Amino acid sequence: MSKINNNLEYIVESAKNPEAFIKECEDRYNNKIEKIARNIADTEKVEIVMLAGPSSAGKTTTAKKLRQHLDCLGVNSYTVSLDDFYLDNCDAPRFPDGTPDFETVDALDIEFFEETMKKLIETGEADLPEFDFLAGKRKSNYNHIKITEKDVIIVEGLHALNPRITEHLPEERLLKIYINVSSRIYDEKKTILFNKRNMRFIRRMVRDFKFRGNSVEKSHEMWLTVCYGEDMYLFPFKDNADVTINTIHLYETCILKNTAIKLLSEIKQDSEFYKESQRLIRSLSLFPEIDSSKVPDNSLMREFIGFDE
Repeated sequence: MSKINNNLEYIVESAKNPEAFIKECEDRYNNKIEKIARNIADTEKVEIVMLAGPSSAGKTTTAKKLRQHLDCLGVNSYTVSLDDFYLDNCDAPRFPDGTPDFETVDALDIEFFEETMKKLIETGEADLPEFDFLAGKRKSNYNHIKITEKDVIIVEGLHALNPRITEHLPEERLLKIYINVSSRIYDEKKTILFNKRNMRFIRRMVRDFKFRGNSVEKSHEMWLTVCYGEDMYLFPFKDNADVTINTIHLYETCILKNTAIKLLSEIKQDSEFYKESQRLIRSLSLFPEIDSSKVPDNSLMREFIGFDE
């Protein structure tokens, strides 16, 4: 992949032709996934794709696009979400203060995941669970799937590269993919305007407000736990990946700008998050606005902005 021009000057200039700018960013991301799909289609050994990444990196869209590209190449595939293997909330591990720790790999029913994957690999069929996040427990109904020896299973989740998850899977049949926002954004003086986590936080903050009704204060609070989980249970294993995907879309600051500034402005001066919120507002204010209607319906950015604008 070509080098990313991840600086303010380039983004401001490119935003003058938003359609071309958006297409450039979308093509860069899609071409990477298409290349991976072609490699999978050309390799007889790969049957299980383990796709991991931190919060708001775009795992859901990436898995979906990978399936679409595989389908175009005549390869059948199925997605297995590790989130559906969460233990019921009442059984979740706890922090010392008694609050549930949903970030640890031990929040997953690892034994059940191993049993399910073993059935799927050995017999070609299995019952997949579905987790009800509103109720905080696994649904009573399961989804039965059947696969053939030529089909591909895509296992997607925060812990998909963790040896606790992969150790009982056939190593020779695995392709491990790590995705993340892997670029910072700089100004002309090489000052960092947004680090990698800032980019993901803004994505998540906007998404959680739009789709989950979370206040920006709550998003900040939850982000502390999310970052703890990533540092403990994801980043130590990212080098296990065979392939990496940078999911940054350089136009995204221009799309998220107005909603993000509005939300961040709600943080009061007495909040512990006020200083950081003001810093993000100052950085966001430097970017031009691009109307979200120009974003393709199948874009990764739709994970965060939806279709209601």
